[in-house]
Amino acid sequence: MDLTERQLNILKAIVKDYVETAEAVGSRTISKKYNLGVSAATIRNEMSDLEDMGYLIQPHTSAGRIPTQKGYILYVDSLMSGKELEDYEKEILNKCISNNFQNVDQLIDELSKILSMLTNYTTIAVYDSHRDSRTIKYIQLVNLSDDKILLIVVADDGEIKSQEFTTNVDLPQAKLNVISTSLSNKLAGKRIKDLDDEMISFIKYEIGEYSDIVDDLVDMLNNVSAVDDFKMAMNGTTNIFNYPEFNDMVKAKSFLSMLEEKDQITKIIDAKGIQKDNLNIVIGDSEDDLGRNLSIITATYNVENNLQGKISFIGPTRMDYSKVYSILNYMSILLDGN
Repeated sequence: MDLTERQLNILKAIVKDYVETAEAVGSRTISKKYNLGVSAATIRNEMSDLEDMGYLIQPHTSAGRIPTQKGYILYVDSLMSGKELEDYEKEILNKCISNNFQNVDQLIDELSKILSMLTNYTTIAVYDSHRDSRTIKYIQLVNLSDDKILLIVVADDGEIKSQEFTTNVDLPQAKLNVISTSLSNKLAGKRIKDLDDEMISFIKYEIGEYSDIVDDLVDMLNNVSAVDDFKMAMNGTTNIFNYPEFNDMVKAKSFLSMLEEKDQITKIIDAKGIQKDNLNIVIGDSEDDLGRNLSIITATYNVENNLQGKISFIGPTRMDYSKVYSILNYMSILLDGN
């Protein structure tokens, strides 16, 4: 069922008020604070209908309403508009980017700190300048035993990565040298991230009877590429305690434990949500209590041609989506202009 314009305006007002106050919103509050041109009784009836449709919930008897996940999703997807940033906010972002643009590591770290300060949310910036720019120089396979092979990858910048893997094929060193030469000839000068199915099929064809190990090699190459190249800047980890939703120490400890797990962070950042411009917005999308109370806004950004990364804001579902949206848009404009 489509919502009427009046229902949409009431939902938008409730979201805005609840974000600001963290208190359930009543019809009288909406009537006084927002010029909707209808009485409190009419607003109350519309709120009841919005509750029946799943956009609002009444946490306590005789209390006002708060948005549900469905309500937030509709707001973010269709009702949210950007906010004009304060002059001091623009100035802080301008100085940060202009002063640190020549030092990527420092820029990302400083941006993460400032964005956390401006929003009062936890920020996580993830990037890897090496993996986008570094190419393979050569590959060497070394026989360690009947079923173990050492993969050595040398990059164009001289960095060496190695990793063992197990294979069911007994390959003497002479054969491994032939495969190493073939792989090096085909992959030299290419970025690991550019390995696609067509290239992998061609490599399998080239090395013939030993093609079964190529899939293992590709997995190992990807693992080698990722190890230690994953850079992260995290700030405002305790900001979540500023929100009454996380006054519960069990929730607070669960949140901090989550931030200590690299795999968990990656999962959070890569989760699929609402796509809005270059943002991915996940609203309380989880089966556990902690995840149901969190929202994550993630933006993909570019700094120079050789670096792409993501920056995420983590906060309660009662997040000021409009504020974060506006800050990220302004940040993107500054980065593109430098």
